[in-house]
Amino acid sequence: MIELQDIHKAFGSNKVLQGVTLSIPRGSSLVIIGGSGTGKSVALKCILGLIEPDSGTITVDGADVHQGDRDAFLARFGMLFQGGALFDSLPVWQNVAFRLLRGALKRPKAEAREIAIEKLRRVGLKPETADLFPAELSGGMQKRVGLARAIAADPEIIFFDEPTTGLDPIMAGVINDLIREIVTEMGATAMTITHDMTSVRAIADEVAMLHDGVIKWTGPVAEMDNSGDPYLDQFIHGRATGPIEAVR
Repeated sequence: MIELQDIHKAFGSNKVLQGVTLSIPRGSSLVIIGGSGTGKSVALKCILGLIEPDSGTITVDGADVHQGDRDAFLARFGMLFQGGALFDSLPVWQNVAFRLLRGALKRPKAEAREIAIEKLRRVGLKPETADLFPAELSGGMQKRVGLARAIAADPEIIFFDEPTTGLDPIMAGVINDLIREIVTEMGATAMTITHDMTSVRAIADEVAMLHDGVIKWTGPVAEMDNSGDPYLDQFIHGRATGPIEAVR
């Protein structure tokens, strides 16, 4: 579904991606792990066409991400942002139905509200939540609203950017379970960026380790603990010593 071939991207003298090659099969859930500043978010933005690589090719369903109808391309994606990224001035249901109220996916207001309430139910929130504002919600509820928004238009591909950041372990587990259930139900292709190993084990079919601008290891999540790769081994066990230098 998503193919990256030898992607390079630098910002001035900072070479962030230095030959990333990665394939995400249709309907699978890939989790990209790696330390802060290793280029995980840059890779995601390149796939979405928000950043143009210096070289290499990226295709989604066989089509180059920089060609064709941009609105139609983006309509295939859903996104759960790291910080929630909810609009404070809009009630919850309008946050969830944001893309259904405008643009290529526009629906009548009443229909958009019904869809929003349905998606809120799917993530475990009651219909009365629809008329609250984000400031009236807990962090866990805000994350659920963000998830409801990500699936509101029934996308083929969903990106999750650090989905459990700022949540307590119990709520993080709830969100991980919801993500896994929803991705499976929808048959969507999922890509998650995280450094939370609990999330990796709950969400992933496949895991890719990004370090020094390249994919150091990729394989099934079941093989992660016995990969034999020193970079992956150090990262998943949180060891201070190893080939990955800890910034002091």
